Amino acid sequence: MKNMTVFLTMGIAAWFAGNTHAASPYAGKAKAAAVCAQCHGIRSPAAEAPFPVLAGRDVQYLRMALKQYRDKTRTAPIMNNIAGSLSDRDIDDITAYYSRVTP
Repeated sequence: MKNMTVFLTMGIAAWFAGNTHAASPYAGKAKAAAVCAQCHGIRSPAAEAPFPVLAGRDVQYLRMALKQYRDKTRTAPIMNNIAGSLSDRDIDDITAYYSRVTP
């Protein structure tokens, strides 16, 4: 009986581990094109645009900034509205994509 409990526990743990979300730069590319690129561009913003380049930025920094905008602990009305619609998965995907793009 003890072996069966251990086996079931390991099986459930493996199932949960297999269902965790790994950030997808491919999904991030599509989301960035739809949400971010109008202002920030992909590799660089449009000429004379006052928005920072996101390509090549540190993934942890990008993730932290987007979550702060979403949670309104970092204020910028446009970014608060845009980031407010992003899920944790969206943020992970977008940041995985932008951190891999070379400026």
